[in-house]
Amino acid sequence: MLAKVNSACALGIDACKVTVEVDIANGIPSFSIVGLPCTAIKESRDRIRSAIKNSGFDFPTKRITVNLAPADVKKEGAGFDLPIAVAILVATNVLQTEKFKDYIICGEVSLNGEVKPIKGALPITLGFSKTCMNKILLPFENIREAAIVEAMGSYPARNLREVIDFLNDQIELKPERLNVAKIFRKNSSYRTDFSDVKGQEHVKRGLEVTAAGSHNCLLIGPPGSGKSMLAKRLPTILSKMDIEESLETSKIHSVAGLLSPKKALTATRPFRSPHHTISNSALTGGGSYPNPGEISLAHNGVLFLDELPEFKRTVLEVMRQPLEDQTITIARVAGTLTYPARFMLVAAMNPCPCGFFTDPKKECRCTPAQIQKYLSKISGPLLDRIDIHLEAPRLNYEQLSKRPKSETSSQIKQRVDSARAIQRKRYKKDTFLFNAFLEPKEIEKYCPLSHEGQELLKMAILELGLSARTYDKVLKVARTIADLDQKETIEAPHISEAIGYRSLDRNLWV
Repeated sequence: MLAKVNSACALGIDACKVTVEVDIANGIPSFSIVGLPCTAIKESRDRIRSAIKNSGFDFPTKRITVNLAPADVKKEGAGFDLPIAVAILVATNVLQTEKFKDYIICGEVSLNGEVKPIKGALPITLGFSKTCMNKILLPFENIREAAIVEAMGSYPARNLREVIDFLNDQIELKPERLNVAKIFRKNSSYRTDFSDVKGQEHVKRGLEVTAAGSHNCLLIGPPGSGKSMLAKRLPTILSKMDIEESLETSKIHSVAGLLSPKKALTATRPFRSPHHTISNSALTGGGSYPNPGEISLAHNGVLFLDELPEFKRTVLEVMRQPLEDQTITIARVAGTLTYPARFMLVAAMNPCPCGFFTDPKKECRCTPAQIQKYLSKISGPLLDRIDIHLEAPRLNYEQLSKRPKSETSSQIKQRVDSARAIQRKRYKKDTFLFNAFLEPKEIEKYCPLSHEGQELLKMAILELGLSARTYDKVLKVARTIADLDQKETIEAPHISEAIGYRSLDRNLWV
């Protein structure tokens, strides 16, 4: 007998409908699965056999053929265990109703019949929310993230026996309902704040400019100067995520299996900080089946690379294209997928190999040649994509023992939000939103200089030997500083501050 059950899988951050077809025929007992299944799906044969028996049903001793259609799409994960088990029980007439045809069914089963959580429940639910298939049976652990999609009826499945009894109308399962607005508000608070940071007023101001214009940033300073602490607080001054950004970010985390069942929704901007030993595929995404990497997990948030020169050069070079395109395309034998990768890059490094070149308390023993070699580990094309260089000096005792707290993140965020609102209004007819993405043609159009500003910039080019590339970056950063000042014209103080954020171009370290 032939049986068909509706299921689905995540293809990148999109949903792909999969029809599970089961044919049971007379012959030598066998159990085969076709339709480009991965190893986890092939191994499901033993799990499904034990789950059916331990749930109190008879497993057919016949020739069983399972097809996962469409057959030309690579299937990944153990989420087809439950629909295959249901289809087998449909084919053996255990299910007496056709209620199962109204549901998308996904889930992994254990040997005793319990239904285990899967990856990608949120993108699957979102993908079917605008179709006629508006009911889904999912593992109980995934039900909260699925219930975020109010257009879908999300039903929790705890074990195979319960699922069969529900589909036979012997018990009732109620769809999960959540107050999405309440969950969004509850999850949108940060545990860190800029008021925790003592001193470093120059760096905090630089990070404010970074956040306002969505610029990439490099922090330079000796060990213990607070570079990591400052970087971790950058998301707290970025604009709050709207529901669309939250869902887009949550889908990526769901596919990676990082979405907490308790939170169900990512409402704060991600902060990802990979170790410098990370591989290319772990940073950009990949594996035998293309999975999201750190740059996609940082989508709509911050990617922090501490000890930047210690990263492999090949790892850093693969970030150049995502920084430009804000997406990453991963090609593997199993298929080609594109993940979003719109993030702010914040990096930190020491000024020299020993770290104490700029430290007034500790002597640096590095030679100029060693310092130059250390700095040369970062390629010019990558530095081209970093607009702001910030020097973070070591704090003295008076700064550390200072009792009054500095500005809070909410106070800084108000200024950042105002500057971003100006940019959104200015660029509403363009394809970008923030100053960091200005091209030379747009710089000429949107960056008018006062006479004093022009003279100061000319002097900087002549006296400091700044390059044409640096000229554009100074103007982009100065445009952001002027927006923070609510000024349409870029004036001399804005140019002066922007030049101060280009320490590597001014050869201060060699």
